[in-house]
Amino acid sequence: QVQLVESGGGLVQTGDSLRVSCVASGRTFSSYALGWFRQAPGKEREFVAHIAKNGNTYYADSVKGRFAISRDNAKNTVYLQMNSLKPEDTAVYYCAVGYYYSSNPGPYDYWGQGAQVTVSS
Repeated sequence: QVQLVESGGGLVQTGDSLRVSCVASGRTFSSYALGWFRQAPGKEREFVAHIAKNGNTYYADSVKGRFAISRDNAKNTVYLQMNSLKPEDTAVYYCAVGYYYSSNPGPYDYWGQGAQVTVSS
């Protein structure tokens, strides 16, 4: 069992930056593949970014060049740095643990409770 706790969400203005963090339990964090997804009201959960255990990263086209995912294995933490935020980035952001890259939520086994990010225009 892996527990994930997100933090760092909040209310920002268009063009601002924000970093959300996710701390995971467990002694094998370095072996995890980690993803960030988001879900806006009335919409399906969508892929945002992924970082493999070897550090390879993948991004949704909608955030490429603006968002950056990173991990600190010593702190059991994965980060999502969000720059040049837009109102359409408003959503609940979830981190997830899996074992390989996927842009679909199905292969991820464990999920955090989510962090609200609201971008005002």
